[in-house]
This record gives sequence, C-alpha cells and structure tokens, in this order.
Amino acid sequence: MKGLILAAGKGTRLRPLSYTKPKPLLPVANQSVINYGIEQLYNLGIREVGVVIHPSQEDIFKRYLQINYKKGIHVHYIFQHEQKGISHAIGEAQSFIGSEPFVVLLGDNLIDESLTLLKDQFNKNGVHGAVMLSEVNRPQDYGIAEIKNERIINVQEKPQAPKSNLAVIGVYMFDPAIFTAIQSISPSARGEYEITDVIQWMIDNGCTVNYVKTDKPTFDVGTMERWLDANRWKLKQKGDQWDNDFNGKYQDSIIIPPVKIGTNCHIENSIIGPYTSVESDVTIKNSFVQNSIILKNARVISVPYEIKDSIVGENTEIISKEMNANTMQGIIGDQSSIIFSNSAAKRKKK
Repeated sequence: MKGLILAAGKGTRLRPLSYTKPKPLLPVANQSVINYGIEQLYNLGIREVGVVIHPSQEDIFKRYLQINYKKGIHVHYIFQHEQKGISHAIGEAQSFIGSEPFVVLLGDNLIDESLTLLKDQFNKNGVHGAVMLSEVNRPQDYGIAEIKNERIINVQEKPQAPKSNLAVIGVYMFDPAIFTAIQSISPSARGEYEITDVIQWMIDNGCTVNYVKTDKPTFDVGTMERWLDANRWKLKQKGDQWDNDFNGKYQDSIIIPPVKIGTNCHIENSIIGPYTSVESDVTIKNSFVQNSIILKNARVISVPYEIKDSIVGENTEIISKEMNANTMQGIIGDQSSIIFSNSAAKRKKK
C-alpha cells in the first residue's frame, strides 16, 4: 500500500504567511501539518509516499521534508500544474500508484483517528474504497454520505437537502479502480473534478465503498482561526506540561502550560502560555503571549499589551520603544492585520 498527500493548494486564506511557505508546511505545535500525516502513514506501515504539489513548490518541499521525514520513508513529488479538484490531483498520481492500493490524505488536514480502522474496512472482501466520515452541524457545507449496511450508497457535494449529517472529511483508501472513475466524470459547476462525483461513479458502476465514522477531532488548517484552534488542540493533548527542547536562554519568566518552545530561544522577563507554541531562534522579552503561534526568528520585545490569539510570522519584529509621544512605526505586509483592544491594560507580571 502506498500513501498520497495532496498539497498543491494555494492557501489564500492564510496569506500573507502562505506566500512564503505552503500551507501543509505551516507548524502546529512546532511540527508541520504534513508531518502529522506522514507519521500516520508510517504507523500504518507505508514507506512510499507521493506528495502532490505545484511545480513552484518543489524546492521548499524538498528542503523541508529532507530534514524532517522519518528514516525509511521515500517521498515522491507529483506535479499538479492546475488546481482542478481532489480527483484531478489523485489522477495526476496514477503512474506513481500503479496497481497498488493507496491512502489519500489532504495536506492541510489534521486527523486524530488512527488509519487502522479505515484499513480494516478497506481490506474486506470485494471492497474498492473506504472513506472516513464525521458528523457535522451544517451538512450543507460538506460532501455528505448516505450509508446503509456499513456501505456508502450515495454521496453528494454540499447538498441543499442533506440525507445525513455524515461528512467526507478528507481521508480515503482506494484501489486503482478509482482512476477509471476519474477519467469517466466531468467537472462540476465550479470547474473541479469532485471526489464525491468519483465515489458516486464507483458506487453506480458496481464498486463497493465502505466507511468508518470518527468521533475524534478533525481540523482543516485553512484559516488563521482554525490554525490557532488546531495548535491549541495539539498542545492540549500534552496536558499540564511545558514541552521544550530549546537550549537557549530562559530567565525571570513564567511558563503556563501547555506550551511548546523550540531551540535557541531567548525568553526573558515574560509570561508565555497557555496554549502557545514558539518555534526556534525566537526572542521574547518583557512581554505576555498566550494562545498564539510565534514562528522562527521572530522578536517580541517590551510589548505593553497582552499578545493573544495571534500568529507572528518568521523574521518579524514587534517592539515597543519609549518615546515622548504615542506613536507606531513599522512595515505591515499585504493582507496583514493588527488589532488593538481598547480595554487592554499594560501587562503586569504576576
């Protein structure tokens, strides 16, 4: 069995951070989203992983994954020149997959459920596919499955009159029969080859598609808010723990777990946490940071307000200087945001 991770998305809702780093490489609790997926594939016994990317992303993916993927996993890069949907991306990997069954994960998704349960459903006699489902509050916003006798009998993308509240959440197993289905469907009204149309074609043409339902959390790290939610969730799994692997300076500060701190950080006279991840080579002085993500090489110095629910990008600075007048100075990039709260009081270290 092979693994396939779809990672060619542009991440428009995560700009400006996704201008310099693809969405699947953004960190959650100091580990990239795609690494969580690779770990799940590794735990399933998979050693051949295809990653579908845009050609312009090749260098950064190779540089990053060469350092971070587990020993023994071979990563193959597959180009999707145009974004035409999940099914189109899977179709681009046909030569890599060959005649083997395979797992498909979305590169910007975090799934807590083990893939073993899905594999058990897939390995049943005569089964051509298996899909992970999860109950959702607004089924009109998802691809929705209708089920009967442990099998999916109907799937529909964003139905106006949903037949269930079980959403297709971006975890699949297929045999090569899916490639015939991909070649047989037409683009949807939005110009994409929908995975729901492919699954329905398989069902209509005699293929059996099983499912497993998960009650565990799932996250689509597609917006700043969901990214922070995923980071909080991953840190919360560690419990009341200060998880740090840094060998830098740490003095006169309070750490409120759960927190993750990377290497070579300098933290001084500050309060960090809870629910905060700090990547490597970060300097934080005289500041209070909670429920936030601080990326590599950032500097947060003498900020008079609590930094909360925020993401600070790589190589950025937030610095307060004593001046005679209330002024603000800086360079704010495209699609950035700064929000001041009138009720915020100057931080007092307790």
